[in-house]
Amino acid sequence: MRFTEIGQQLRAYRMETGLRAEEIAARLGVSRAALYRYEKGEVIKLDTIQRLAELLKISPLSLLGIGVEYYNRPAGYFERLRQIEETADQILLVHQPICYLTTSANYDSALAEAFFEAADAAGAERGAMRSAAEQLLGLLAARKKSYQARRPSIIAMVSASSIARFLEGGIASALPLSERMRRVCRDIAATEIEHTASLMETEPMGLQFGLLQSGEPSSTFEILRTRDRASLAVNPFPPDTAPNGQPGVAMVTSADDAVGAHQRVAEANWRDVLKGTAAAAKLRDLVARARSA
Repeated sequence: MRFTEIGQQLRAYRMETGLRAEEIAARLGVSRAALYRYEKGEVIKLDTIQRLAELLKISPLSLLGIGVEYYNRPAGYFERLRQIEETADQILLVHQPICYLTTSANYDSALAEAFFEAADAAGAERGAMRSAAEQLLGLLAARKKSYQARRPSIIAMVSASSIARFLEGGIASALPLSERMRRVCRDIAATEIEHTASLMETEPMGLQFGLLQSGEPSSTFEILRTRDRASLAVNPFPPDTAPNGQPGVAMVTSADDAVGAHQRVAEANWRDVLKGTAAAAKLRDLVARARSA
């Protein structure tokens, strides 16, 4: 068994449940320090895995990295994605308006401001919402920091229709925001799409972007590859997901048939995407239309 991976998944599932480490440790009858050691990859007994799986309401096979992992909250999913990205050599992303890892610092700043404005307007839920926002922003920051340090190659296929929606609503479009903040979010969305257009034109080393114009896949997914393993992540949570928003079901698996099926979809789409200066011009046209609306 790969105890390091078991520990990583334990941490992700702990964040998924929203339970504190002390609560899980107390229910298991172990110390908090022991739980943290398990998360760092210390040998863990099978009966402890069984009890953890029951407590976290997951299959023991999922905790062992066999089969499919499911996440209903963005925090658990983003933590698991961060773990996989830390060793990935190549990331293939399909059907999002942006590639979060290549966004600017302005995106993160505006997202934080939007999250905290929504939290401050939440009355009695203010504390819980701020805490959830801080956790989510921390996970996003850790993912970007890891990418900037390692620079795995990225192939990203962004969708014209999702970009149009992104420009219309701006980042954090699901949050109730002031008109001033909504304008900021729309401006940042336009800036990030223009940034993507620049990347399409310059084609920096290790980055390839393509524009999906029609016949988009019905779901957003990523394939993350290392030298000896590929993982598929099917994702309902964009990076600007509201911290306490509507739950979804994200899925992570290394099953060969699942990875292969999605790889074939990606390859079919890559043959038809618009690339380079033509794609950049299309993005800038979308931005111009959104700004004139």
